[in-house]
Amino acid sequence: MSQQYSQQIPPGGQDGYGQAVPPGQSYENYETQSPPGVPPGPPTGPPAAGGRKKRAYAGQAYEFGAGANAGLGGQQTGGGAPAAPYSGYSAQQDAAGYPQGGYQQNPAAVQQGQTPMYGQQDAGAPGGYQPPQPAYPTQPQGGVPGMTQQFGQMNMNQPPPPQQQVKAPQLNQLYPADLSNSPFNVAELDYLPPPAVLPPNTSVTPSPHANCPPKYVRSTLNAIPTTHSLLKKSKLPFALVIQPYTSLHDNEDPVPVVPDQVISRCRRCRSYINPFVTFLDHGHRWRCNMCSLTNDVPQAFDWDATTQKGLDRWQRPDLNHAVVEFIAPQEYMVRSPQPLVYLFLIDVSYASVTSGLLATAARCIRESLDRIPNADRRTRLGFIAVDSSLHFFNIPRDGTENADTSMLVVSDLDEPFLPTPADLLVTLTEARENIENFLDKLQEMFANTQNGASAMGSALRSGHKLIGPVGGKMTVVTASLPNIGSGRLEMREDKKLLGTSKESSLLGTSNSFYKSFAVECSKQQISVDMFLFSSQYQDVASLSCLPRYTGGQTFFYPGWNAAREDDAMKFAKEFSDYLSAEIGLEAVLRVRATTGLRMNTFYGNFFNRSSDLCAFPAFPRDQAYVVEVAIDETITKPVACMQTAVLHTTCNGERRIRVMTLALPTTQQLADVYASADQQAITTYFSHKAVERALNGGLESARDSIQAKLVELLSTYKKELAGGSMGGGGLQFPLNLRGLPILFLALTKNLGLRKSSQIPSDMRSAALCLLSTLPLPLLIQYIYPKMFSLHDMPDDAGTVDEKTGEIILPPPINLSSERLVPYGLYLIDDGQTQFMWVGRDAVPQLVTDVFGLADKTQLKVGKQRLPELDNDFNERVRAVISKSRDHKAKGVGSIIVPHLYVVKEDGEPGLRLWAQTMLVEDRADQGVSLQQWMGMMREKVSF
Repeated sequence: MSQQYSQQIPPGGQDGYGQAVPPGQSYENYETQSPPGVPPGPPTGPPAAGGRKKRAYAGQAYEFGAGANAGLGGQQTGGGAPAAPYSGYSAQQDAAGYPQGGYQQNPAAVQQGQTPMYGQQDAGAPGGYQPPQPAYPTQPQGGVPGMTQQFGQMNMNQPPPPQQQVKAPQLNQLYPADLSNSPFNVAELDYLPPPAVLPPNTSVTPSPHANCPPKYVRSTLNAIPTTHSLLKKSKLPFALVIQPYTSLHDNEDPVPVVPDQVISRCRRCRSYINPFVTFLDHGHRWRCNMCSLTNDVPQAFDWDATTQKGLDRWQRPDLNHAVVEFIAPQEYMVRSPQPLVYLFLIDVSYASVTSGLLATAARCIRESLDRIPNADRRTRLGFIAVDSSLHFFNIPRDGTENADTSMLVVSDLDEPFLPTPADLLVTLTEARENIENFLDKLQEMFANTQNGASAMGSALRSGHKLIGPVGGKMTVVTASLPNIGSGRLEMREDKKLLGTSKESSLLGTSNSFYKSFAVECSKQQISVDMFLFSSQYQDVASLSCLPRYTGGQTFFYPGWNAAREDDAMKFAKEFSDYLSAEIGLEAVLRVRATTGLRMNTFYGNFFNRSSDLCAFPAFPRDQAYVVEVAIDETITKPVACMQTAVLHTTCNGERRIRVMTLALPTTQQLADVYASADQQAITTYFSHKAVERALNGGLESARDSIQAKLVELLSTYKKELAGGSMGGGGLQFPLNLRGLPILFLALTKNLGLRKSSQIPSDMRSAALCLLSTLPLPLLIQYIYPKMFSLHDMPDDAGTVDEKTGEIILPPPINLSSERLVPYGLYLIDDGQTQFMWVGRDAVPQLVTDVFGLADKTQLKVGKQRLPELDNDFNERVRAVISKSRDHKAKGVGSIIVPHLYVVKEDGEPGLRLWAQTMLVEDRADQGVSLQQWMGMMREKVSF
C-alpha cells in the first residue's frame, strides 16, 4: 500500500512561490516554527527520538514535498528566502490577536537599492497606529495647580511649539506588483491594512491606544485625498467599516469606561473630547479637532468627585484611548432607561410541531433563562403562539394563589386585539418558576395539531401593540410561510426564473406590509429578529425586511429537523448565545468628521432617521455597518478625524455612549492614496453596494458593476501611476491591493450573487443578508473561505501555543482544486459551513485515525461531528475544526456555529459539487477561473 501511495504523489508539487506565512500576522495567529524572516527548512530524515511520530499519510507528503502545505509555511522544500516581497512584519500583537505595527516602511532599504519589503519594520520609520513621540507632559505633578503650571510653561495659547512644526512623515510607499506573473498567496489576505501614518505628537498623550484600531473602525483609505477631484481621479471608494463591538458580552469587550459623567463636547459640532484635540489657555480651553472651535474645559474635568481630590488629566481614558464608553448623565435620556423585553412569537403550526421546532425552541428558552441579561432584575418576557389563531399566555407571578398559566385565543386576524394587555408581559425575576412550568407544557398544548396555517403577520401587529409602550425585541421562530391574515405571502418560487434576468423579482418584498410595519416598529423602539426553518419555500426576501429596518438579523436554517442531532444542537447553541448577548437598546449612531468631510450613504440593518442619524431599536453586537464619506471642500489640515458615537441603553438599564475616534493623514498625491488603500475594507464596501444593486437592479447588474469597478481601478493605476506601461505585458497593481482581483472574483461567485439556475431564492436572499451584515473578518471569510490541508499539517498545528494559549491553525491554502491531492484530507470553512474533504485515495490509516473506521467505504457523508478518539491526530484535527469556528479570536461577536459536512471525493455528487463551489479559483457552473478572470482583466485594461 505504501508503495502505491507514494506513487500517487505528483512530483515537484510545490506551490510555485514557496512563501512561508510570516509569524503572528493573521487574525487566527498562524505561526511558523522558524524565526521571523527565516523560512523553515525541509524536513530531513526521521524525526528525532522523543519527537512526534509522523503518520504514514503525512510523512510521505513531507518526504516528497507534494502536500499542499509544502510551500506555505512549515514544510518549505526549496531552500532560500521566500520569493514574494511580504516579510518583516512586526510579530507583536494586541489582546485580540491583531499584530501591532502593521505595514511599516523602510525607506533606508529602498535607498540602498534593496528589494523593497512591503510592511518591513524599521525602528526609525514612521509607523501606523504608533504612539507619538514623548513631547507632551505625561506625569504632571501636584494635581490641578501643577498641571496648570505645566500648561503655562508650554505657552499653549501661543503658536505651536517647534516640535510640532516637524516635516510631515513619509506616508506608505507604493510598491507595484505584477499580477500576471506572481501567483496570489492566500496568506496575504490575513495581513493588516497599511497603517495610518500620523505626524509626531498628533495626539495629546503618548498613548499607544490614541488612534482607533482597525477592528472597531476601518477605512478603505488610510491616507485621505485633500480634494474631491483627487478622490474621483483615484476611482477608489472612501468609506468606513464600523463594528462598534468585538464580542457578545461586556466582560470580553475591553473598552475603558469613563465613570464620572463628565462629558466634554464641542459646542458647535458636538464632537466628544478625544486624544486629538489641542489644549489652550493654560489648559482651561480646548480646540476641537473636527471644526476648530475653542471650548471651555469643564470644571470637574480634573476633579474626582468620589475622593474629593484633584485628578491627573493625562490619565483620563478619553485622552488616552480612541475607543471609550461614557456613562451618560440625565440629559441624554428622553425617558427612563427601558427594561430589556423579549417577546417570543413561536410558530405552533403542523410544520413546526412535526419538525420538532416547537419543542426545541421551548426547551432552549427554558434552559437559557439564567443567561438572559437581567442584572437590574427588570427583564420582561412574553409569549405568543401562532397558527391560524393567536394564542396569548397570561403567566402569573410566582407564589400567587392561582398559579396556572391561562391561554387566551384571538381569532380576529384583520384587527387583532390584546385580550388582557396588562398581564401578558411578565418580569423574569418575579415569575421565573411559572415561566419554566409554562415552557415545559408548551409542546403538549399543540402536540396533536393538524393546523397548517400561519398568521405571523397578524401576530407581529399584536406584538407591536403589546410592547410598543416600552419597546424591546420581537423574536420570531417559525417553520411556515405566513399564509393568512396581515402580511400574507404567496408561494412565488418559480424555478423557471432562476438564473434569468427575472430572478431579481423573487429577491424583493412581495408584500408592502413588511417594509411599512418595520418603520412603525422602529418608531416604537421595537427590533425584530427572524429565525426561519421552513423545509419548503418561506419567502426569506420578504421576511428579512423586518430585521433590515429595525436593527435585527435574519437566521436561516434550511431543511432543519430536530430528529437530526446536529440540527438540534446547532440551533440550541446559537439560540442560547443569541439570548445571552448583551444588546444595546433604543440606540442611535452618528459619525462626525473634520470640516470638509460629510457622511454620505449608510449601509446595514437600521432605519435612517435623518441624513446622518441611524436608529437602532436594539443594537446587536454581531453586525458591522458601512458609511460612505464624501469630500465637500478642500481639507487643509495634515490630519483628518472621524468620530463614531453610539448612544444606547445597556441591558442593565444604564445609558451609555460608545465613542470611536479615527485619525488619518491627508495627502495630495495619488500614489499615497493607492499605497494606503485597504483591500478588505474596499471589498466590504462593494459587498454592500452589490447587495443594494442586486435588490434594485438585478444580479447581472451587480456582478457587472463589480467587474467594471475592478477594470476601472486597474486602468486608473496603469494610466496614472504605472506610466501607462504594462511592464512587458504584465498587469500592474499596488502590493497592498494584490488580493483585490481575487476578492472581487470570489464576491461574484458568492451564493448571494453567483450566476446559476440552481440556487433557490430563499438561499440567495439569506446569503444577501449575510453579505450586508457580517463583521469584516467573517465577511472576508464568507467571500473567500479558509482551506486547510490536514493530512500533512505541521506538527504544532492543532496544539496550544504556549505563548498565546491559542490553538495553532495550519497555514491556509488557495481555494483551487490544484491544491487537492487524491490522498488528502482538507477542511474548507466559510464561517457558516464547514466541509471535511476526504480524497478518493485516502489511506486506511488516515481514515482510522480521524474517523475510527477500518475502511473509507464505511464512512458516511453529510452532516456530522467527528468522533472523539484516543489518538493524537484525531485530537489535533478536532482542535483545528474548533479553532476555525472561534469567532472571538477574530475579534468579532457571532452566534453562528457552522455545520460540519463530511464529503468524499468519490461520494455523493450533490454534496461534492456544493463543496466545490467554495473553490472560487476554479471554473465552475457558469463562473470563470482565476486565470480566465485575470486574462479578461488584462485584455480590458490593455485597450
